[in-house]
Amino acid sequence: MFRKILIANRGEIAVRVMRACRELDIATVAVYSEADAAALHVRLADEAYLLGPAPSSESYLRIERIIEAARASGAEAIHPGYGFLAENAEFARACAAAGLTFIGPSPEAMELMGSKTNARRAAIAAGAPVVPGTTEALNSAEEARATAARFGYPVMLKAAAGGGGKGMRLVAGADEIAEAFTAAQSEALAAFGDASVYLEKAVERPRHIEIQIFADAHGHTVHLGERECSIQRRHQKVIEECPSPIDDPALRAAMGASAVGVARAANYVGAGTVEFLVSDVTREFYFLEMNTRLQVEHPVTELVTGIDLVREQIMVAAGHTLSFTQDDVEWRGHAIECRVYAEDPDNNFLPSPGRITHLRVPAGPNVRDDGGVYAGAEVSIYYDPMISKLAAWGRTRDEAIARMRRALAEYTVGGIKTTLPFFREVVRDEEFIAGRLDTGFIERFNQRRAAAAATAALNARDAEAKEAAGESDAPARESEDAAADSVRDIAIIAAALAETQNAPATTNGSQRAATEPPSRWRIAGRTAQQRSRDLF
Repeated sequence: MFRKILIANRGEIAVRVMRACRELDIATVAVYSEADAAALHVRLADEAYLLGPAPSSESYLRIERIIEAARASGAEAIHPGYGFLAENAEFARACAAAGLTFIGPSPEAMELMGSKTNARRAAIAAGAPVVPGTTEALNSAEEARATAARFGYPVMLKAAAGGGGKGMRLVAGADEIAEAFTAAQSEALAAFGDASVYLEKAVERPRHIEIQIFADAHGHTVHLGERECSIQRRHQKVIEECPSPIDDPALRAAMGASAVGVARAANYVGAGTVEFLVSDVTREFYFLEMNTRLQVEHPVTELVTGIDLVREQIMVAAGHTLSFTQDDVEWRGHAIECRVYAEDPDNNFLPSPGRITHLRVPAGPNVRDDGGVYAGAEVSIYYDPMISKLAAWGRTRDEAIARMRRALAEYTVGGIKTTLPFFREVVRDEEFIAGRLDTGFIERFNQRRAAAAATAALNARDAEAKEAAGESDAPARESEDAAADSVRDIAIIAAALAETQNAPATTNGSQRAATEPPSRWRIAGRTAQQRSRDLF
């Protein structure tokens, strides 16, 4: 087993890996940029090494600096987390050349599955169903138009070299193809250094469902079921669930077998995720891509299966076999995760960097918060604005939703805007509660919000108009109301007097004389009692 591991990442995932290392009694090494000198992952590590200035290109993406830090610290292995260099084959090769174990798949597997067109070919060879589309990059907008006409609109243009919504365009008709092709190429080049774009037929009302797979170097490959990842903004996941609200064992088994076949075709070792599009109309599923790393949303799988995926990554990288078989995997209950971003949901989810002035993290039964910040921490403009992942587990989906509502209500972050208010609304949305999810959910949700706000504004305006129209009659109504109140008061007092004078014998046998006037406090009490009866 490793004695020391360097985590080549930052934020909540670096903290998550450190926790797994601590449980295995492995020392941890953090790396950081100048902007992250006081970050939580730096504070929690056993030792930490500065990589360089704040921009990731000068710090977290500097392979040679990370290797130097590993050598200086005496680390034996490097965990890349996700993002940054996690799916960089050259980084994995540099680790091997330096005598370090890269906790992840082989460079060859990363290269094969990292190219979307190569991955499609591998999936087809493995017998996985794929969305009709091209297996080679398109050379021109004209070729894209001809290809789209062959498959039929709508179609999706996608970057061949990466994912995360970068270089992706939905094209509804031939008149949009040229502009969409140019935009997709430009965005792909900026994001991945490769302008290659391919085309797929758009799936009707698609759900984005992924299968978690795990493989060791001894020939064992298993799947741990699905995660529902359909709630997305700008093609980025924001809420994930395990299992999918579809919760169809037959569909899970078919998708799991397909994912395992893809992983075996790539000679894959480690944790990986095979992503599919599932038609919400036909329940047909299609291979989308494979992520050759740990996923952001892995906590929901851990909560439902009880398997620590990060611990398993470390054990497999150290040469151990998987600690479980396919028959050992059981899915108990339901888990939901919300990605908490430093973003303003009322301003098109624009980033909201700054200092966190106050932080209260929810707790209690079956609530988990994987955070990477603290009160007083600075949310930088240089990196992804996700500050934590809040997950809740329940015996049923309804119970998990109720628990998530409670946790979201407890969660407070001061000093910056976050997506917490957005999530508080979503978990009370009728479509969400009913499990009617697809990748168009947020668009429809925003439309419902806008319609509800417009209706409320209209009702408020009508109420104001009615109130203004009735102001001229107010003095007369007030006079009538005062007269009515006086009559009612007199009637109440009279009734109270009559009841008091005709009262029955008291408990000690004495009786009030009919001619004896009642005391004022008794009259007041009777009057108050009658008033309360009138009110209720």
